[in-house]
Amino acid sequence: MSAFKHLSVNELIHMRTEQGTDVQIADIRDPQSFANGHIDGAVNLSNDNLARFIAESDMDKPLVVVCYHGISSQNAAAYLVEQGFDQVFSLDGGYSAWHMANL
Repeated sequence: MSAFKHLSVNELIHMRTEQGTDVQIADIRDPQSFANGHIDGAVNLSNDNLARFIAESDMDKPLVVVCYHGISSQNAAAYLVEQGFDQVFSLDGGYSAWHMANL
């Protein structure tokens, strides 16, 4: 069984822009933080919509999990690998790092 991989902000930018990879992004921060700012195309993932997200997502497409600082996303990424996603990444530094890189 495969495990999730770590992904830097620069690697994510490269995947989305230079490689043109269609990436799914699951943001596990609280709804207010998500509303205040998130990566374009991200879905705010919570226990309330987890089952629907898993059912409706493409298991073959890369999935990047984002939290505040890149810690909580590791557990969520490991769980999503167990649910059958093929390519799961935890964004190192989380949304904080993404925000700083995209100011």
